[in-house]
Parts: sequence; C-alpha cells; structure tokens
Amino acid sequence: MEPQADIALIGLAVMGQNLILNMNDHGFTVVAYNRSTEKVDQFLANEAKGTRVLGAHSVEEMVAKLKKPRRVMMLVKAGKPVDEFIDQIIPHLEAGDIIIDGGNSLFEDTNRRQKYVESKGLLYVGTGVSGGEEGARHGPSIMPGGSPAAWPYVKDIFQAVSAKVDDGTPCCEWVGEMGAGHYVKMVHNGIEYGDMQLICEAYNLMKTGLGMSAGEMHEVFAEWNKGDLDSYLIEISRDILGKLDDDGQPLVEKILDTAGQKGTGKWTVINSQDLGIPITLMAEAVYARCVSALKDERVRASAVLEGPSPAMVEIAADPAGKAAFIEDIRHALYASKIVSYAQGYMLMRAAAKEYGWNLNYGGIALMWRGGCIIRSRFLGKIKEAFDRNPALSNLLLDDYFRGEIHKGQWGWRNVVATAALRGIPVPAFSTALAFFDQYRNAVLPANLLQAQRDYFGAHTYERIDRPRGEFFHTNWTGKGGTTASSTYNV
Repeated sequence: MEPQADIALIGLAVMGQNLILNMNDHGFTVVAYNRSTEKVDQFLANEAKGTRVLGAHSVEEMVAKLKKPRRVMMLVKAGKPVDEFIDQIIPHLEAGDIIIDGGNSLFEDTNRRQKYVESKGLLYVGTGVSGGEEGARHGPSIMPGGSPAAWPYVKDIFQAVSAKVDDGTPCCEWVGEMGAGHYVKMVHNGIEYGDMQLICEAYNLMKTGLGMSAGEMHEVFAEWNKGDLDSYLIEISRDILGKLDDDGQPLVEKILDTAGQKGTGKWTVINSQDLGIPITLMAEAVYARCVSALKDERVRASAVLEGPSPAMVEIAADPAGKAAFIEDIRHALYASKIVSYAQGYMLMRAAAKEYGWNLNYGGIALMWRGGCIIRSRFLGKIKEAFDRNPALSNLLLDDYFRGEIHKGQWGWRNVVATAALRGIPVPAFSTALAFFDQYRNAVLPANLLQAQRDYFGAHTYERIDRPRGEFFHTNWTGKGGTTASSTYNV
C-alpha cells in the first residue's frame, strides 16, 4: 500500500489528540501512535471517528504509512521518554527524514539530541508548543528550532495549524538552530509564571486589603480585560472569579493555596544565573510557588508571627478612595508586567549572543500574540517597539513603554508601599519596582560591595577615574600584601 500520511504524532494525551485533530482539520493526514496501543484504538473509535486520521500499533507500522521525507512528531513527557522514542524511531528512518520534539524539553537536551540525530543522517526539530488543550485544538503558538534544513518540510503544517493574528499572520516562524525554539518556549513559560503571580497579587490586594468579594473582583477583571491588560490570563481570571460551586459560593475560595510547577520556570531562572541576567520577577514568581507549598509551616507561623492588620478599612469605606486604589493596582500590574517582559527579552538577547542565535525579537512577540498562554494586546506593543528599533537593547527604553511606566509609577509605588505597611505580600510587584529603580540609577552601592570583596578576598576593583578594564587591589589592613586574586565577571 502506498504511504499516504503527511506526519505521524506519538503521544495521545489530550494535547496530542487535539493537535492531531487540528492537523486533520487543515487537510493533513496524520498517523496516531502511542506507547499504550489501546489508546490508539480508543482515539480512532471516539475523538477521531469519521476523520482521515490513521492508527498504528508499532513504530514500524507508523513509519510505513508516512510519505517521504517522513515527519515524526513526539508529544511525550520531557526527559528520558524523548530519548527512548528517538532510539526506537531512528532504525526505521532514512537519510533526510525528520524527528520533531513538540514537548517541553530543556533546550540543552535539544542541542544534544540534534547533534545525535544528525549524526545518523536525519534532521531534528525541537519546537515549543503553547496554548494548552484549547490552543492545540484550535491554534497554538508554535516556536520551532533545530536543523534549518528541516524547516521547509514542516513549515506548511506548523503554520497552517498555528494561531493567527488579526491580519492572518501565523503565530509560528523559524526561531533558530539547535535548542533555540525550546529556549524561547522556556522563556515564554518563565514570563507566564510572572504574569500569573502578578495577577494573584492584584487579586490578593483586593480580597485581603479591600475586602472585595469574588463577584466584585470578577467585575474589575472584566473591565481590565477591555483595556491595556487585555489578555488570556486576565480573561480566565475573570471567569474563575465568576465561577460558583454547587452551593452557590465562589469556587476559587475553596481551592487550597498551594501552587504546583513543572520545572520550566525554574529552568529559566537557572539559565538566567548562568548568563548573569537579572530576571528578578520571574525568580520571585518561582519562589512564590515554593513558599505557597509550605502550607503546613505557614499555618503554624501564622499563629505566632505578628504583623499589621491587612484590612484597609478606611480606604475600603470610601468609594472614591477604593476606586482610586483599584486603579493604582491596575497601574502596578501593568508597570510590573512591562518590567517582566523587559527582563525576558534581556535574557533572550544574552542567550542569542552566548549560543550564536539570530533571534527575531519582534517576530517572537508576534508568535506569542496569539494561541499561547501569555497572548495579549500588550505583545503587539512589543512587536511595534522592535519594528521601530530592531536593535532596541531594553523595552524600558522604548518611547511607549517608558511613557506607560511614567504614567503608572506613582500608583505602583503607592501599592507597594501600602502593601508593605499592611503586611500584604507582593513579592513580584516589589521586585519589579526594585529592578526599575536599580536600572534607572546611574550609580549603585556596588562600589562598597567591590571594596568588601577586595578587602576579604583580594578580588580587585575598577576605578571611576581610570579606564574600564583596569583592575586594582588595596592592602586595606596593611597586613594583606599586594597579591590579588584573578579577576572574573559573572
């Protein structure tokens, strides 16, 4: 029988099933395969019934149904399962065939796998896929990287099934070689952590500080979603706050306050430390989840550790004052969001330099504009910023974002100060403001820090009255001698 399938997809969890159905809707014939082959039969008999989707009960059968060059995509758990499937697939493929990893793999693993697969005469694509179950079914954001020679053979499929912006441009474009696609997806997830934490802090200020009900906050988020904060995460937060349990009470208030995480946010923070880039807001978002997981300890601590009452009684009792403070929260949320994305782009710029990638920063904003979890109106502004200046070193220096920070910073400062006085934790709002104040200051107290390092470790320092790159050591005590340690920069 003549091969008739355009692509195979391994992994029939909900994301895999929905992406297969999406491909089918766009005219592509897909072979579905799963390690547990009974899932293949269940999928064909139910969700894929009446479609052109084909099933396979072995890797050999799956490959036999594919047109050349064969394209095999995996949507399986990151780590060892990806390597295991690669080793199972390779013996059945020929030179020029393509293996695609669409899971949340660490970019360094993708670097290693590309080299290995290419050594066998094959091509490799590591692609980020964002948008959750809904995105997979109706149009995700797709961020492919890997073997450049593979792109012409996957482009039509990926761009057809991806989300589209208003003018029809697909939220999918080639990112770069090796693990560039998975790297950009990793940063996306780090930014996602930050966005979610910021929204949670805004919610907590309204709930704990102003004593607002879930219904009232539902209305606030609905209004915010009509303006600059228009985004998928604001939209779903609106919906969550409006959802009632069977007893008529807000469901969100019955959910235990311990957050989970799968690791991509942590990967982003670890890589930022390797590159020396301060993604402080994303780091705080990761650590906020860690603190939330200390539920039993927090309950015990709450009984013995004292602090101010969080209730803003006088503000909540004054309708005008309450409305003004809610507006300040909106400003704090938007300004902090600008800082978070500025830090994310700082990280990608450093990674491009370190790993030799030619990243299209405006194009990345466009890929994130639709389909993915952080999709928002805001990303269109980032695209415009890089259209105006492709060499823009930091989003905070763009005229639009600088203007928005200027408009909102006093409300932002009021929120952070009020939260501190009331004992309401706002780690993401606070660290965003701290970074902004550090970044806008020409002089920081690191001169004292360098003196301390030189005092105890002879680590040397530079002087403001001498050219950069000249290093000096002082014998601070008169006993330390003149020998300095080798200089190094993080």
